[in-house]
This record gives sequence, C-alpha cells and structure tokens, in this order.
Amino acid sequence: MLPNTRLAEKARLLRALHQGPELLILPNAWDCVSARIFELAGFPAIATTSAGIAFSLGFPDGQRISREEMLAVVRRIAACVDVPVTADLEAGYGDAAQTASALIEAGAVGLNLEDMEGGALVEVRCQVERIKTIRRIGEQSRVPIVINARTDIYLANLGEPESRFERACERLMAYRAAGADCLFVPGVSDEGLIRSLVGTLACPVNILAGAGVPPLKRLHELGVARVSVGSGIARAALGTVRRIAVELRAMGAYGEMFDGAIPYPELNRLLDRSGA
Repeated sequence: MLPNTRLAEKARLLRALHQGPELLILPNAWDCVSARIFELAGFPAIATTSAGIAFSLGFPDGQRISREEMLAVVRRIAACVDVPVTADLEAGYGDAAQTASALIEAGAVGLNLEDMEGGALVEVRCQVERIKTIRRIGEQSRVPIVINARTDIYLANLGEPESRFERACERLMAYRAAGADCLFVPGVSDEGLIRSLVGTLACPVNILAGAGVPPLKRLHELGVARVSVGSGIARAALGTVRRIAVELRAMGAYGEMFDGAIPYPELNRLLDRSGA
C-alpha cells in the first residue's frame, strides 16, 4: 500500500477533479487490465464497478460478494495504476468503519455508497451515520476519502413518480450535510430533471451514463460534475465474448475474435510495470 501521505494527495486530486472546469468522466474498471486501458487512454481517475467485479468472480450483483473479495480486486486495481481510484463498495457491507479502513488499506481514495440494501432503502438517519463514520475514519487516517453518496430512488423506481424528486433531494441533502463530497442519482436521463437536481442540490452531482442519457457535452452544460458508466463497459465486453462464443459454436468461425482485439504483445507491455 502507498503511504498515507501519497494517498492523501490522490484523495485531494480526486476531490479537486469534481470542481471542474472539465467534466469528470470516470470509466469503471473490473480488473487490472481494464484499469490500465483506461489509465493509458488518459482518464485522470478511475472508478471500479461492483457489478463487473462480482460478475468476474462468479457472483450476481447486489452485495452478494463479500467485502474481502471485493476489496482484494480493488487493491490489485489501485496497485496497477498511478491515478486515483474510487471504489464502488455497494451499501458498505454492514460495517462502515471497517469498510472505510479497508478501502484505505487497499490503496483507494474514494467510494460509492448506496442507500439501498436487501431490496429496501436504508433509513436516512442510518445512512447519515454511515457517511459520518466514513468521514471520521478518513480524518483519523489522514486520507480525506472522497464520498460519492448514492440514492436509488430513481434507478429502482421507488414510490410514486411525482414524489421521487422531493424524496431524492431530501435524502441527498442529508448525505451532503453528513459529509458527502458528491451526490449520485443513477436512473435519471431527462434534461429538465437533471437540471433541477443540479440546481437544488447545489453541489457536485454524478450522473450514470446509459441509453437515453444526454451526451457528455450536454451534461456538462447542465451543470453535472461527474459522469460514470457503472457496469456498462464490462457488460459491453461480455457482449463481445458472447458474440464470439455464438459465432465459434454455431458457425464454426472466429472472425469476431479478431475484430478490434488488442494484440498479445501490447497487452503484455500494458501490464509489465517492472520498469515503472
């Protein structure tokens, strides 16, 4: 693990990236090679995808993987890149203090924290306490963890549609007051709604890229500070795997396998950091 002074520098850099002037675009890695590809593409920071990591280890998404297994992958990703890493740690795995300490030990400097667990929203006061605990652990460790607090009200279509905006903002503003640096509202795509969220929350807002979501330039114009892709790239990669498998099995061909494949020597060089 990097010394805490170096991790603190990375945490401050990640926090500063939320303040512009450019939109912070975070690709979500699920292993070392995807993280290295993103780093060499020029991204100033990298996120992880809990779903992508879970899938790669044989688990469904939804906090079915243990904290230890998740953070073992986060550790490997953080060790293989030089840019700051923020980890998707789902709903915190039951013990916010232990999760925050393990995050720092793994070499990451930020985290996503969901407010839905076991198919239901966590009580606001409980989520606020989790955020305060993570902030406290960061302060004690002298690594100012960048907290991206998420509400799943829109993503899970919870409650009556006309009540979602008020309920989401109430939750998110409580998370901000508790110490969150950025507020994450996955599941929204309407420009008017995004503009209203940004204006009402008056702090960095994270939007999840997906079908129907405005392009990056427009999101930036709407005042969005951060855009992540979640499991999107991981699922796209697996879609390629499935197309190759179908072609190979059903057609006895393998043209798909070579369409856009990264050459073997290039991948070897990508992961050889002996001279770094």
